[in-house]
Amino acid sequence: MIPKKEDNHTHFLKYSILLFVSLLIFFVVLTQYIINQEKGLKEKIYPNVFLDGNNVGGKLKSEVAAEFKEKNQKLKSVDIIISYKENTIATLSAEKLNLHSNGEEIIERAYLIGRSSHGISRVYQKITSLFKLEKYNFYSQIAYDKDQVDDFINTVKDQYNKPAKNALFKFEDGKVSSFRQEEKGLKINTDKFFEDFDEAIINFNNKPTNKTIKLTADLIEPEITLKNINNFGIEELIAEGKSDYTHSIPERIHNLTLASSKFNGVLIPKDKEFSFNDVLGDVSALTGYKPAYIIKEGKTVLGDGGGVCQVSTTMFRAALNAGLPILARTAHAYRVSYYENDSKPGFDATVFSPSPDLKIKNDTPAAILIMTEIDKEKNILRFKLFGKKDGRNIEISSVKVTDEQPPPPALYQDDPTQKKGVVKQVDFPAWGALATFHYKVSKGSEITFEKEFTSYFKPWQAVYLVGTAD
Repeated sequence: MIPKKEDNHTHFLKYSILLFVSLLIFFVVLTQYIINQEKGLKEKIYPNVFLDGNNVGGKLKSEVAAEFKEKNQKLKSVDIIISYKENTIATLSAEKLNLHSNGEEIIERAYLIGRSSHGISRVYQKITSLFKLEKYNFYSQIAYDKDQVDDFINTVKDQYNKPAKNALFKFEDGKVSSFRQEEKGLKINTDKFFEDFDEAIINFNNKPTNKTIKLTADLIEPEITLKNINNFGIEELIAEGKSDYTHSIPERIHNLTLASSKFNGVLIPKDKEFSFNDVLGDVSALTGYKPAYIIKEGKTVLGDGGGVCQVSTTMFRAALNAGLPILARTAHAYRVSYYENDSKPGFDATVFSPSPDLKIKNDTPAAILIMTEIDKEKNILRFKLFGKKDGRNIEISSVKVTDEQPPPPALYQDDPTQKKGVVKQVDFPAWGALATFHYKVSKGSEITFEKEFTSYFKPWQAVYLVGTAD
């Protein structure tokens, strides 16, 4: 029995030695094979490496770079053509877009397969690449100047976007009638444009030829239409607000007349919020406004639309008199004389797009129709609100004016654009003050809205420009 055990041990030892020798020979042969293969891969990309779906294994970096250079050359000649309603409206050239491929970066990453600085990764990549056990895929990307595309689409929106227009109405002989049909708006579908644009860029990788992108626009439905005219519930005048614009320069009168016309016939649906800026729209020379004095960045300067705040102030007063919730209102930086022609300080409202804004809630039982009037002889602007009274009680306290401060001394600044001896006043003095009044609206014993309006007006100095030119 003992000799049999020795035989088993001997056999096991022989097999172990044979296995070890076999493995050793295998690793020696494998190592030699890899070494021999690597000799032929000096400066070349390892096998089974693909760029954009093409096998670049065994190629020199310079060869692949030359292929990408040729691709980039073709890329430089392509155009992206933009059409809208079957008409070409723009051609974006590769040069303008700065189209270019990130080929150099991708080639370098492909070349590093089998050459990793991490030992285990390097060996793994060598074996899987040489024996084609794993496929290494890399994809180039075409980059472009996104600012150019953003500028283009913003220009397109300015040119082709058209806001929907609500129907406008008037109140005559105890009933509401229309004087402007509603109009649908248009809005360029920018999301689809960018999707199509990115798809065109990706397709340049496969085929660098001209691409055409068709712009599309979505219809914007107006919120208020003529078909709803019988559902408004408007029965009577519920409130009026007025302001006196005496001493306004002609440009200011032009602007407040134009701005107030935007509100004539506007409807505030029941339970909806009114935004003054939304109705007013763009205020600029392009929309017909003239330069007049405005408050901007702490100074009184000439700017398009000076006088618009006379309109927002008048609407604010009408809303107070109607007992409507005032959701947002901002006082002017300093006391403006126009708003105290017929009122105590604190009953003004400044606006500037996008903010500050004047926002009001219609919480009455019916829609509210705004109608505006200008009395050119008496220099009075009126906002009349038509709707349905619900018995609400409105309390507006007397204004309390405190902390009055005199204006600082006048400031004289040299102006080389004016001749010597010429003095021009560009800012006007105003006393500083804190103006406060209390506003409460109730129905029976229930208070529906209550707010204390506080306006802090800075003391304002006069500014004169003194000519220094010969």
